[in-house]
Amino acid sequence: MKKFFLHDPNLLVYGFVMVFFASFGQTFYIALFNDDILNIYKITDGEFGLVYAIATLVSSFLFINFAKLIDKIDLRFYSIVIIFGLAIACTGFYFIFDNIFHLFIILFLLRFFGQGAMMHAGTTSMARYFSVDRGKAISFATLGGMLAIMFLPKIVVHFNSYLDFKTLWILTNIILLILIPIVFLILYNQKNRDLVLTNTIDNDILNKNWTIAEILRDRVFFIYFPLAASFPFIGTGLMFHQIYIFDSKGWTMQMLGNGYILFGLFSILGLLIGGPLIDKINTKKAIPYVLTPLLVCIIVLFFFDNYWSFVAYMSLFGFNLGLSAPFMGSLWAELYGVKSIGTAKALLHAVAVFASALSPVVFGYAIDWGYGISFIILISSIMIVVSSILPIIYKT
Repeated sequence: MKKFFLHDPNLLVYGFVMVFFASFGQTFYIALFNDDILNIYKITDGEFGLVYAIATLVSSFLFINFAKLIDKIDLRFYSIVIIFGLAIACTGFYFIFDNIFHLFIILFLLRFFGQGAMMHAGTTSMARYFSVDRGKAISFATLGGMLAIMFLPKIVVHFNSYLDFKTLWILTNIILLILIPIVFLILYNQKNRDLVLTNTIDNDILNKNWTIAEILRDRVFFIYFPLAASFPFIGTGLMFHQIYIFDSKGWTMQMLGNGYILFGLFSILGLLIGGPLIDKINTKKAIPYVLTPLLVCIIVLFFFDNYWSFVAYMSLFGFNLGLSAPFMGSLWAELYGVKSIGTAKALLHAVAVFASALSPVVFGYAIDWGYGISFIILISSIMIVVSSILPIIYKT
């Protein structure tokens, strides 16, 4: 483990920092300001949800062509552009206009540069430059996001008691602007890093330059992408409708608050196990089983209502989130090589974001039509089983 941390500590810090601050464009962070947004723009929860979904979908599809630039340009320049873009998005909430299109633009930029580009840069760089310890590196970067989920809400709630909405967002902007020179210094030796990588992969047949069109014509892509879409679909749907689920099970809101602590801790446990594990086994052989904890989590949700079932549900949910991150990150590097990892992951990112935007609607209508938890569990179980069986049947 000491050898891993000493191999390229600067790049590890870069991955951690980028994923941590990508949280400013994540759903959990934006949701902390829901009441302020509803009041300022004079919209309902439904209207806000619709604008948010459209902004997320538009950003995901436009992001495909932008994201593949990470394969072609200097990582320092790419990083500075996306951090500055997220900072501009945060500034948007300081200059408030009573216009729904203004809200759409801000949300689009937050999702594009935060949830999209910064997360993509952090995890893709780990997959590209760490060949031997790729799983550990992706886990370490993803740990930044897990810690952000655990601590940023508490920090925001604390400061929100004496700072207003606009001040909090301008402070977010300042933090990101300070981050720009820090990231530039962290990546001071990027040219040497790229040179070493180029010399390593030039003679590797796998590491050709894939285009999006070529990936979409590749049979292997369609074998594995259901696995990549299943967790974002199921996980987002469960979290979006968590209050309904807790009410249906007779669980309290206090339990929900404690549940996030369990969720965060077990997410980190999943990372700590998944990262080293993926460096020792064949990713393609192990990947069909990566959603097993989520399937058990779904079964527990269906059959049990007591306190310990709540503990098991939140723990397994978080554990699968942490476990799947290094597995998915390593898989696409193995399938399409590190030279085109940015292009491959850009396409998968669009798929994942589309799935995460679709599930709240699908689960929501199921609830409205009276099918509730039974339908949610049925469709989730089918997705997990089918997506896990495909790689076993169609071996690559």
